Amino acid sequence: MNPRIFVLTMVTFAFGSSAFIFAGLLEVMAADLGVTTAVAGQLQTAFVLTSAVLGPFVAWGLGRLDRKLTIVMGLSLGLALHLACAFTPDFSTLFLLRALAGLAGAISGPSASVAAAQLAPPERRGSAIAMVSGGMTLAFVLGIPMGSVVGSVFGWRATFLFAALLSGLALAGVLLLMPRVPAPPKRTGGRLDVAAIWPLYATTFLTFAANMTLNLYIAPIVRVGAGVTGAGVGVFQAMIGVGSIAGLWLGGRAADRDAGKAWIIQGFLIQAAAMSTHFAATHHAAPPGLPSQLLVAFAIFLAATALFSITPVIQNRLIRMTEGAPVALALNGSVISVGQALGSALGGAALAGFGVPAIPAAALVMSLTGLTILVFVFPKARAGS
Repeated sequence: MNPRIFVLTMVTFAFGSSAFIFAGLLEVMAADLGVTTAVAGQLQTAFVLTSAVLGPFVAWGLGRLDRKLTIVMGLSLGLALHLACAFTPDFSTLFLLRALAGLAGAISGPSASVAAAQLAPPERRGSAIAMVSGGMTLAFVLGIPMGSVVGSVFGWRATFLFAALLSGLALAGVLLLMPRVPAPPKRTGGRLDVAAIWPLYATTFLTFAANMTLNLYIAPIVRVGAGVTGAGVGVFQAMIGVGSIAGLWLGGRAADRDAGKAWIIQGFLIQAAAMSTHFAATHHAAPPGLPSQLLVAFAIFLAATALFSITPVIQNRLIRMTEGAPVALALNGSVISVGQALGSALGGAALAGFGVPAIPAAALVMSLTGLTILVFVFPKARAGS
């Protein structure tokens, strides 16, 4: 592995782990903080909305700085805020700290993607982006499940200490191993062609909205569908990582050949199938025990495969169409965050109003809505794409 790309993967691993570190303990956190599970889920909404709102402004303000410097800034801020979250006295303070933590993602996320695109040769750009996105995969395979185990043993506050540790390790790696990466040169062709790239943003938004509708509430989904609670949820969270590996392997190669509309539609069909499987599992379509556990694990794997097979294709196409403009990448990050915010809010509303089985139902509706819209609006691939 290219050590430079590996360092950027460490960054996304730390960020991905910290973003979802408490998901497996959501019900325990809610009880300890005196709020409902649906309300506790809005900690993620606060995180991603802050990232979405501030992302473009951060990219504009820091766009001419070296990418290494911006990544160091983001990791340092995240480290400090994770430590603060571990010692927060109440839900309101934790909500505020999680909202501020979204700023760390707004700083470091787009910078890591731009740096990967600049450090890799053109013919390997798609795979490099997929590798950096693989940090999120590793987060689901190792970081988030380990956070669930740590929280189960030492309490949910320890998960934020664990997140701070991961940010500190990534920060050390960047400082010691990552070279300077100057900001991309200013564009000379005028404004970004919003009319051409907005379908890419729409795809990103709809994909992440559907996934986050379910993924944040993975603990109650696994409890009802598979009959598993506590540290055992971490095993199912790891299936997100396994599916992500498959998705990134497929998506990276698709990005290298500049795949287009047909690939995206295929991904949404797989995503809809995954949500349908979750819906069946929460209605006990499989017998209790191992059969139901395998069904839930398969649904988690399928959804992650769909998400991560789409992401590198969209990022690569966006970088090609905008010449890696930092604001364009930051806007994509903002769209991801808004999609996650909508998904977490929709999942919380479904849980509060209709119970756990309504969560995958809402995610399925979101997937089918995305599929229908993209059939009409996603631009056809150019010749040879």
